[in-house]
Amino acid sequence: MRIDLHSHSRASDGTQPPGEVVALAAEAGLDVLGLTDHDSAAGWAEATAAADRAGIVVVPGIEISTKHEGAGVHLLAYLPDPSHPALVAELELVLAGRSGRLAGMLTQLRDAGVDIDESEVMRQVGEAKAIGRPHIADVLVAKGYAADRGGAFTAWLDWGRPGYVTRYASDTRAMVRIVTAAGGAAVVAHPWGRGSRRVLDLPTLASLQADGLVGIEVDHQDHSGADREALRAIGSELDLVTTGASDFHGEGKVDHELGCNLTHPAQYERLLDAATRNAKTAGAAVPAVDRP
Repeated sequence: MRIDLHSHSRASDGTQPPGEVVALAAEAGLDVLGLTDHDSAAGWAEATAAADRAGIVVVPGIEISTKHEGAGVHLLAYLPDPSHPALVAELELVLAGRSGRLAGMLTQLRDAGVDIDESEVMRQVGEAKAIGRPHIADVLVAKGYAADRGGAFTAWLDWGRPGYVTRYASDTRAMVRIVTAAGGAAVVAHPWGRGSRRVLDLPTLASLQADGLVGIEVDHQDHSGADREALRAIGSELDLVTTGASDFHGEGKVDHELGCNLTHPAQYERLLDAATRNAKTAGAAVPAVDRP
């Protein structure tokens, strides 16, 4: 069984609609796909309908922007009740923060000599709920300011670059509790990739586990072989679920092809067990997701 638990569609900053991502996953030989768009469940309905047609399983999820000790930490929330009031309230704040910083980012880019306006970005955003830096990056690429999204981030959009503006993100510990209360299973995405590495050591992960954290994403393109070995050892020591995934974004992210990293079926089973327990405790509907 081939299981990829982290992917993105045009419901956030991927380049394909949710149904097309699911079809591509089937073509790639996947049996299970986690659709985890940023800060929104908007793609779930289309993805699950497409999964029925494609003959694969979709695990609905959300990649939520959080912060711990000043560092950005992305939290994968699998199978939460998307109508849970506390979850809805926090996601609204996160999405408002995404939208609210757009004007500031564009002003700073224009001050740096970049000719770009909001209408160009919004054409990239389309119907996505989450406005992200990748949408601006795509405009920068289209207008010749960068060769690809990665280059746009390095030159213009990363921390310390002309187009960077901070935004609201939920507290990591509080969000773990909210996801758990919503009947979902919380997993830290790419814990040692990007800026979260400095704040996610074993004692911190153990502390988050006490708040309800279920697992950590180990096999990810942002992690070296040594990182994966060390994270797997932490997962074993703490008895956390350890997952693997592509973090697919379509054409917007190279070297993240569907299925390039996979979750072991036994770990998938443990993830579903955790979501089922949390749903029962929360009084939410038990997730109707196929098992190995």
